[in-house]
Amino acid sequence: MKRSLHAGRQLGSGLSLNILTDDELQEIHYGTLEVLNETGIFVEDEEALDRFEEGGAVVDRDTKIVKIPPYVVEDAIRSAPPKVVLHGRDPKHDIVLESTRVYFTNFSEGVKVNDPYTGENRSPLKQDLIDSARVIDYLPEIDFCEKALGAHDVNQNTVPLHNAEAYLTNTSKHCAFGPGNGKFLNKIIQMGQAIAGGVKEFKKRPLVSFTTCPVSPLKLISDCCEIIMEAAKNNVVCNILSMAMAGGTSPVTLAGTLVNHNAEVLSGITLAQLTRRGAPVIYGSSTTAMDLKLASASVGTPECALISGAVARLARYYALPSYVAGQ
Repeated sequence: MKRSLHAGRQLGSGLSLNILTDDELQEIHYGTLEVLNETGIFVEDEEALDRFEEGGAVVDRDTKIVKIPPYVVEDAIRSAPPKVVLHGRDPKHDIVLESTRVYFTNFSEGVKVNDPYTGENRSPLKQDLIDSARVIDYLPEIDFCEKALGAHDVNQNTVPLHNAEAYLTNTSKHCAFGPGNGKFLNKIIQMGQAIAGGVKEFKKRPLVSFTTCPVSPLKLISDCCEIIMEAAKNNVVCNILSMAMAGGTSPVTLAGTLVNHNAEVLSGITLAQLTRRGAPVIYGSSTTAMDLKLASASVGTPECALISGAVARLARYYALPSYVAGQ
């Protein structure tokens, strides 16, 4: 099992970058609780509405707006595990996500690939996924796998299953997938069980985790709800990752965007804990600012760096493992 180095701790040696003070973190937290309690969040899935209502939230079935009291949110934060282990097919690739430990993964997903033999810029094929999985498996700098590409030469109605099969059979590292919906999540778990040697072995060492994204601003659509709840039922890690864009789908100010981002992620974490108390989750972010000229997400920018650093601090404030998009 690998335990990587710490970052961001206030130590006598090394470098620390702490974006927000404790008071600023508290202000963002209080603002988030107010948004969730007063404005609420749109929840599309009926089972998820049931979970929230049973857990103490105020649910409007006509508008599908859920208003979550602060005590429900804070109880969910406390019940989420502060440490998560991502298991690899080979135990030497197990990694411990906790506190300030830092690991690296590739990002998902490229929509084009440069053919290594012809140089052609083309849509990726399933074989490209297999090749990329083998490259990632070889590189010691990458600690676990996300699908780098999506297969465009298979039935797109079932493409998450093809993507998972290509990766799970070609790397010994932990794999993280966006499964598309709850049904495909369970099918991918069955693949993991076959590789692990059965249901019991998979429960001891889940080889896969899942990622899902709320829709900004403040929406948990059906597929997102299904993934969160099915992951919780199976006790596998779910990375709940907001992709808000400041100036587009969230407030133009960084503080306002952080409150919007935080509300989306915490609502997902609350749903996970209401489904199964103690379900493992990751506090995720691919949030950045919108390029106002191109109306697209800006990465490699000071705003993106500030948001990512602030999100990591928020996750530490909540004692939750975090995932932030790189530069």
